[in-house]
Amino acid sequence: MQILTYNSAAAFLSIGKLFKVAVLAFLTIVSLSGDLKAQRSYELNTGWKCAAIAEVKANGPSLSTSDYSVANWMSATVPGTVLTTLLNNNKVPDPFYGMNNAHIKDIYVTGRDYYTYWFVKDFDEAAPVNGQQVYLNFRGVNYSSEIYLNGKKVNPKLHTGMFLRQSYNVSALLNKTGKNRLAVLVYPPDPVGNPNGGQGGDGKIAKSVGLQYTAGWDWIQPMRDRNTGIWDKVTIEKTGEINLMNPHVITVVPGLRKVSGPQQPAIVKASAELQNPTNHAVKGILQYVLDGNTVSKAITLAANSRQEVSLADFTLKHPSLWWPNGYGPQNLYNLKMQFLTAGNHVSDQEIVSVGVRQITTSWNTETHSRQVEVNGQKVFIKGGNWIISDAMLRFSDARYDAEVRFHRDMNLNLIRVWGGALVERPEFYQACDKYGLLVFQDFWISGDANGKWFDPMKAEDQWTRRKYPDDHALYLKSVADQIKMVRNHASLAIWCGGNEITPPEDILLAVRDTILPKLDGTRWFVDYSNSDKMSLNTLGGNGDGPYGIQPLSAFWEDRTQPFNSEVGSVGLSDYESLTRFIPEKNMIAPEYSAEKKTSKVDSVWDYHKYIGYDAAIDPYGKAKNPKDFADKAQLVNYDQYRGLMEGFSSHMWSWYTGTIIWKTQNPWTAMRGQMYDYYLDPNACLYGLHNGSEPLHAMYNPVTGMVSVVNNTFETQRDLMLTAKTIEMNGADSLLTQVFVEVQASSVKSFLPLKSVVDRRAHEQGVFLCLQIFDKNKNKLSENIYWIADAKGNYSGLQKMEPSSVQTSARKIAEGKIEVTLTNPAKMPLAFFNRISLVDPATNKRILPVFYSDNYISVLPGDQKKITMEYVPGKGAQAVVVSVTGWNVHEQLIPVK
Repeated sequence: MQILTYNSAAAFLSIGKLFKVAVLAFLTIVSLSGDLKAQRSYELNTGWKCAAIAEVKANGPSLSTSDYSVANWMSATVPGTVLTTLLNNNKVPDPFYGMNNAHIKDIYVTGRDYYTYWFVKDFDEAAPVNGQQVYLNFRGVNYSSEIYLNGKKVNPKLHTGMFLRQSYNVSALLNKTGKNRLAVLVYPPDPVGNPNGGQGGDGKIAKSVGLQYTAGWDWIQPMRDRNTGIWDKVTIEKTGEINLMNPHVITVVPGLRKVSGPQQPAIVKASAELQNPTNHAVKGILQYVLDGNTVSKAITLAANSRQEVSLADFTLKHPSLWWPNGYGPQNLYNLKMQFLTAGNHVSDQEIVSVGVRQITTSWNTETHSRQVEVNGQKVFIKGGNWIISDAMLRFSDARYDAEVRFHRDMNLNLIRVWGGALVERPEFYQACDKYGLLVFQDFWISGDANGKWFDPMKAEDQWTRRKYPDDHALYLKSVADQIKMVRNHASLAIWCGGNEITPPEDILLAVRDTILPKLDGTRWFVDYSNSDKMSLNTLGGNGDGPYGIQPLSAFWEDRTQPFNSEVGSVGLSDYESLTRFIPEKNMIAPEYSAEKKTSKVDSVWDYHKYIGYDAAIDPYGKAKNPKDFADKAQLVNYDQYRGLMEGFSSHMWSWYTGTIIWKTQNPWTAMRGQMYDYYLDPNACLYGLHNGSEPLHAMYNPVTGMVSVVNNTFETQRDLMLTAKTIEMNGADSLLTQVFVEVQASSVKSFLPLKSVVDRRAHEQGVFLCLQIFDKNKNKLSENIYWIADAKGNYSGLQKMEPSSVQTSARKIAEGKIEVTLTNPAKMPLAFFNRISLVDPATNKRILPVFYSDNYISVLPGDQKKITMEYVPGKGAQAVVVSVTGWNVHEQLIPVK
């Protein structure tokens, strides 16, 4: 089969009333061989019609013939859910806006038939001849389906399971005229669960093998149709007599490797499943081509058979290795695997993107946790928890690329895919391969729904829930299928049995001892996300957390779990983001009562899962209005996530082998746990993390006043000039010290105790502390500017800062790439906390997504900073302007030269 790729200028669906981005996506079929001119794979992703089952009196055989008119049916979104189709036909309001979701009928109330739908698609495909074969493939249907083609039933029995791919040889069912009709009846999960406000609602959603969050969680409201629909790709695939399926490529990289310099050889192991649906034996050659080298094997496939074939190991000389983000390049090879029949005709082929790397783990006896090694080098894990790209399953390769790129820009090296969602799609993994994000992939179990805790919100007791899901055989079959789907990706590093709890024992043992060794065998499997085998819990409690705003000192001095799978804080975005989903009448800032230690919160904020900033805003001055509140929240965001990663890094290899933030993205318009909003607009969380996670970083311990340098690279860093200075609110600076230092590879080292002098200078109104690292040629490698509170813990000086006269210019340096220069004159106040945005001058709204080299930046007096921004210009796009606004910088709108 051929590989499908997508070229997209932008592929983001507008949800908010004030946010629209044009979707400019088109499908390209990559031609791979002259022998494949008549062979291709293509998506059935347009022209679908649908109707609710109650509105249709005909049966499947009748519906799947062209004699039956569907002219009056709704246009359907496929891939997509029923709710997406209803939204796109204006049958329901946008569930991501305001309280709209509360007014959409829930399947628990309506009954399953309300969201049970027929989907019909007419397509052209001639009946094959001369032994050619045609397959109909479904990559995901939620939850059960009956499939009919040209009056005949395709699947002999009801297909069940959200995460189980389907493939049917429909060669004999295609019409000779080439005109065909496909009809699919899709049933919702059963049971659908009661969305009663519990984690996973009443828990019954977990009785099926599917998504759990759709019944609601503490960061999302329920999806009213439970994401019923043909939610993933439907393809037609054409092959010769032999179908090449599920290729498997393993790379072995022995020894301790360096990023640069000559490389010793690596070993490549490859295999594939071959299917012969004909009534006669077929002889041929299975081969692959990698970096100009061919490895092959002659095969005879018996009639009506399916066989797994392994090729001889291949020694790849001088390999270009794949490394995680921050450590080295993400080199990728294209491996072309083919089955050739007589005359060297290509019967079928697959393209596999191969990153040559080896991932191992070992037990760190000092931290009492696992540590991850890539190509023999230990990697300090800096990760983020990921739910799903879109709560309504509106996936695109462009959105995946943008979200994963944001994680790269956070200077993270791992994404954990949480167990209440799904095994992520190949397009997600392609982006992780590209940007160097290791993946920690959970299977579909959660402590909340699967019985770990007593929970009065649940319909059934813990003993019963501990046996979920009901169909263990389907669960295991789905696990095996999804492993095959993503196992070739270099980024996939860790398999996990479930979120905070193992699956039932029979499932656990089958996955751990049989399925994974057979189908993968190269990756660490951890029983559950906070297992003692991953991170020994000697502190008690659940083995993860804490969550919410922490004193910055806590990140440095309060020891948590040694490989913490969930630790996090807040994530409110700025005012422009809030206007995309909060009605004007509800744009009311939370009011914190110091006396009661609680906040009064508007109903829409509460519905969208606002988590309290409470007393954290007031040290910057009482919020005057919602915009002021959101602006000050960004200061809290930046400080929290910079502090979090600095605190963990300060105890690298002594207390910790890694940490994973809960969480870094939202699939819905929630107001917590996000570095960027649903609309792909970053907030200060992202850039605080970007700063605190940078590979070479100078940092200040707020408890001891010690300045240290963390080196998250594989090379010793020598001849580094470390400088420290304070800057008063009026811009006057004072050098505290500067010293040449050396930091060993993958380590942290303390250098300068500055607490007494910093506290003294901050006493009255606070002070800025600037730490910088220069190389021996005076090139600035890192700059970290802290704002230190006064003796009472308030930022009184910030509240009285004079405006800065920062000068800004912007120039286009390439198509879709702009350089912004901010210059702060000498003898002026520091230009503090500047948000840079790319703006459409016609609407004065931000263009999204845009990727900034840095943001929420501060510029020292007499200094200059350059920021690059990258975006995809729309077709026929008008001129854009750059907006710069800061704490003491009035908004500037800068034309781009």
